[in-house]
Amino acid sequence: MKKLFFYSVFLLVFQIGKAQEKFVVYFDNNKYDLNKVEQAKFDKWIIENKTSKILSITGSTDEVGSNGFNDTLSQKRVNTIYALVNGKLKIRNDFKSISLGEKGATSTNKAENRKAIIHYIFEKDLAREDEILGIKPKVVQEEEIIPIEEERMHFPEGATLQDKIELSTKGTLIRLNNINFHINTFAVMANSKPSITELVRVLDKYPKIKIEIQGHICCVDKDVKNLSLDRAKQIKRILVYEGINERRIKVKGFGVSKPKFPIPEKTEFEAAQNRRVEIMIIDK
Repeated sequence: MKKLFFYSVFLLVFQIGKAQEKFVVYFDNNKYDLNKVEQAKFDKWIIENKTSKILSITGSTDEVGSNGFNDTLSQKRVNTIYALVNGKLKIRNDFKSISLGEKGATSTNKAENRKAIIHYIFEKDLAREDEILGIKPKVVQEEEIIPIEEERMHFPEGATLQDKIELSTKGTLIRLNNINFHINTFAVMANSKPSITELVRVLDKYPKIKIEIQGHICCVDKDVKNLSLDRAKQIKRILVYEGINERRIKVKGFGVSKPKFPIPEKTEFEAAQNRRVEIMIIDK
């Protein structure tokens, strides 16, 4: 049982100490205050580490005495060191105080077991603090946006792209008219320039707006080459080239999964309606 406990503590201390610094002070037998030699060593360390940050303090004892006595003594040693550093050095908010008692006795030399260990990092490593500690950044769940088909918005007849964006809410889908590509490629045809220029102008005018460009294709059972996504990416490249911040633009390719008309299409009009590029308002 003692071995299992020690192994668990070892893993914890190893994780804390990984890629970090440590400073050790020693105590006289049955004491929890520092003698003159250790106090001088400690004071020197404080002066040299004014910009460092403390992560944890671990206390331990030798194996002389009862478990209860040694547990209390090691905690007092931790408390002593904490009182000495508090207000002088930065201390991590989730600072760990670890009292090992005699379970922290790892040396055959009893004097070497009567100690407290300060785990800390230098100022130069503060920017990597979480990385050093193995703390992964929290994954922020993206808000689910429910798409609103353009037809349901009942935009006024003759509404421009700017009109539609001004009237839109989060989730609104707006078709980009006259965006054309060369057959079976993501190369944008020259006659698409006016529509793209208009989109750039509106995004410039409303810098808080964020969009998702959605590509759709027609006339096939499956988007084997992921052409719909490539086309959406190409529109994004053009917008970024024109000065729109890329963080405002997401892309998605739907292939033939969201056709306006059943596939195979019966007419060129139906094919043209399925073969489209839309933007979805994701923030404004």
